[in-house]
Amino acid sequence: MPELTGATALQLILALGLLNVWLFRAKVATPYRGGGAQSLREEFRAYGLPHWFFVLVGSLKLGSALALIAGMWFPVLTPVAAVVVLALMCGALAMHMKVGDAALKSLPAFMMLLVSATLVVTS
Repeated sequence: MPELTGATALQLILALGLLNVWLFRAKVATPYRGGGAQSLREEFRAYGLPHWFFVLVGSLKLGSALALIAGMWFPVLTPVAAVVVLALMCGALAMHMKVGDAALKSLPAFMMLLVSATLVVTS
């Protein structure tokens, strides 16, 4: 097992957060769903995005989460995955603004953006 450092802890937090949202909470209403949506799929509809985009973003987020975990053993993967997550979180924040969500709904995306930016800078 790789040494648990601050950076690897951030990798795990970011990866597990992404996996949690896309695998375990996708069909669950949360206070952070954009546009009053009750599920992740509804959230993308509220943003006016097509189904194929939902599939693309989900694939990128799940792939990035797995790459962040693998990055503990193969460090070259970490900055690449973190850049992808950083770009996706910028998009998520833009979508929250597009539908006029309260700032609180953007908090998870903003926190993931900060963590991924930290990983980009430190890796």
